[in-house]
Amino acid sequence: MSILGNIFRKIFPSSHAANAPGAAVPGAAPTTTAPTSGTAAAATGSAAAPTPMAEVDVERLLNDMAQKSPEKLNWRTSIVDLMKLLGLDSSLTARKELAKELHYTGDTNDSAAMNVWLHRQVMNKVAANGGKVPADLKD
Repeated sequence: MSILGNIFRKIFPSSHAANAPGAAVPGAAPTTTAPTSGTAAAATGSAAAPTPMAEVDVERLLNDMAQKSPEKLNWRTSIVDLMKLLGLDSSLTARKELAKELHYTGDTNDSAAMNVWLHRQVMNKVAANGGKVPADLKD
């Protein structure tokens, strides 16, 4: 499994769309059919519309986890601390693998620059998948 997928599994509940296998299958047939008459459409209202997933308050979740951690971890600025807080491998090798997954084009030997980029990208991906992320942590 991908490192980003592991991050999602730690942040989002298992019922969340970000963790659903095959949640966005291209070319899949719709599961509902449209009513054939205008009166039937009016009678059903928005019953056929999908229910949006509840947004996950990432800041509250991670702050709660940080308070319970025996280590002082600054998840807001450090990809290493974020990964440690989530119980994931935060080694340079793991971070380079995450950089590869996220298509990092910079020098992976410049770990400081890579780490800053990784943290921003992870926060953006979490936000794009239903996480409520503080505005100062994403692009």
